[in-house]
Amino acid sequence: MAECTHSSCARNAHAQSPPPLPPQEVKSVWKGAEILYRELQDQGVDTIFGYTGAAILPLLDVLYKGQEKENYLSERINHMGKSQTKRPAAQPAAQDCNSPLTEPGKNWKGAEILHQSLLDENVKDMFGYTGGAVLPIFDALYKSPINFILTRHEQGGAHAADAYARATGKVGVVLATSGPGATNLVTGLATAHMDSIPMVAITGQVRSDLIGNDAFQEADMTGITRPITKHNVLVHDIRDLARTIREAFHIARTGRPGPVLVDIPVDISNQTTAGPLDKEMALPGYRPRFKGHLRQIQLAADAINKAQNPVLYVGGGVIISEASDLLRELALKAGIPVTTTLMGLGAFDENHPLALKMLGMHGTAYANYAVQECDLLIAIGARFDDRVTGKVETFAQNAKIIHIDIDPASISKNVRVDIPVVGDAKQILTDLIKMIEPNDRSVWLDKIKEWKQKFPLRYDQENCSNIKPQYVIESLGRLANGDAIVTTGVGQHQMWTAQFFNYNTPRQLITSGGLGTMGFGLPAAIGAQVGRPDKIVIDIDGDASFSMTLMELATIAQYKLPIKIALIRNTFQGMVRQWQEMFYGRRYSQTKMVLPDFCKIAEGFGIKALCIQDKTQVQDVIRESLKYPGPVLMDFEVEPEENVWPMVAPAKSLHEMELGRLA
Repeated sequence: MAECTHSSCARNAHAQSPPPLPPQEVKSVWKGAEILYRELQDQGVDTIFGYTGAAILPLLDVLYKGQEKENYLSERINHMGKSQTKRPAAQPAAQDCNSPLTEPGKNWKGAEILHQSLLDENVKDMFGYTGGAVLPIFDALYKSPINFILTRHEQGGAHAADAYARATGKVGVVLATSGPGATNLVTGLATAHMDSIPMVAITGQVRSDLIGNDAFQEADMTGITRPITKHNVLVHDIRDLARTIREAFHIARTGRPGPVLVDIPVDISNQTTAGPLDKEMALPGYRPRFKGHLRQIQLAADAINKAQNPVLYVGGGVIISEASDLLRELALKAGIPVTTTLMGLGAFDENHPLALKMLGMHGTAYANYAVQECDLLIAIGARFDDRVTGKVETFAQNAKIIHIDIDPASISKNVRVDIPVVGDAKQILTDLIKMIEPNDRSVWLDKIKEWKQKFPLRYDQENCSNIKPQYVIESLGRLANGDAIVTTGVGQHQMWTAQFFNYNTPRQLITSGGLGTMGFGLPAAIGAQVGRPDKIVIDIDGDASFSMTLMELATIAQYKLPIKIALIRNTFQGMVRQWQEMFYGRRYSQTKMVLPDFCKIAEGFGIKALCIQDKTQVQDVIRESLKYPGPVLMDFEVEPEENVWPMVAPAKSLHEMELGRLA
């Protein structure tokens, strides 16, 4: 292999190369788990998430000597929190620059190949759970520089890896054993797939000769996950493993991102092969388009320059492509108001006069009215979800529609568009801004200002003896100076968090949008805190969502993660109850919850817990919790039958929203 002389590769190699093995560990024959461990080292991995199990005992055995580093993560977080030093931006994969895998003269076990491949991809952190079919892999991770976070359930590991990717822009990695360990990842994979999150899931599989025989802990993971992954593969040959891992990361992070699953039979992890190994990718049919067509961009610019009442409708694609600064430049230059989807919150500073906040079913009244009355809707990195459009036939009925998206399959999928532009949002906006002319749209902006004054988001805490959930969330945002990373479960608390916690930076809100996964918030907070130890991470959760994954309190306690949990406890499955109130005559069938004492549960894990029933205590408790150096559970007993307003009922148009207490 020719020596790589590229300066950045040389710097990366110098900065990220693992320390040499002690003399007694230099050998010609390697176990697969040892190879994986060294691979992860070479990729710069310093954190791994997951869970134990028989199939991954070999890898755990390799990791065993790393147990003396168990306090490393908490010390790193405490140090980062004090210094406020930002974690470096995501780095491109080292790929073939001086990878030991491409060098001759060494035997590699499959697990060692996996480990080295992860190191080649600059993996620093992983999540997951152990098991028999991944024991060789855990053995390879035994002395790895990769930081492995052992969650208490594989679903928690998947959500943590997902949130890690959302918070950092890197690829999240989760590892699980075969059978039930792998199938426990399904909800997490579907969540990541719906929200276009780059994630690689590595699962163990039974021996190759047992596949198809209903062997113990066998599950057809490529068949099960085909509809909920961007790509998946079962490894049949040890010599394909290095290339397969490289392809998995490439597919996960490029184009429209998404989760990729790699299923590795345990015999492949244990097999040995000689180097050099081929890492050249073989993806002839995979050609994501990044550069937009200049003619289409010019048509979009002409339409924008002519429009009198335009609106920018922005989704998570702007955040994924790191295009938020360009979005702001476009909005300010052209004087165009900006509304965002749930996934797009933070792409545009919500404190800016041009901000309309979120649109859709529970969006602001002024955002929905603006969309319905605009003459040009400029959609960027959004997919016209049904929660956004309401009744499709009447959505933005008088507007010409521009749709900028990297996924051609999303164009005109739900709503017919007039000017499609396929490509990466950052590249397209760079070209588009050059063609935009400043325009006086004061009449349109004055009309929007009137809507904002007439229909602000509001609630009445003063005249309510119980705590209003909106008051808790608004206080959290204000006292955290709008600088925290927020995760949520799914339900009413999620919508109030979208409405009342003002977002001013990308990757600030981490929530399950497309799939709507209850239980997402707590494990997501783990992934976000591991990925961004310099940030305060707050899980704003509902009692029903929190109950689904509260076992991850043990993970938070073990790794001393300083996560703040704001539990909105109304004793109902709140959003379902609201629908029962509005559409089912208040027949609360199976939505009333019998709940445990969450404070005692948290204290049982050694986590500080504060139970709040008095509205006068809310702000003092939040201040105390934000200053506390460790994890805290704040259990707020709130108004039990509070509703989310506005609300667009099913099959209704955006302008037909019910305003409730906003009217």
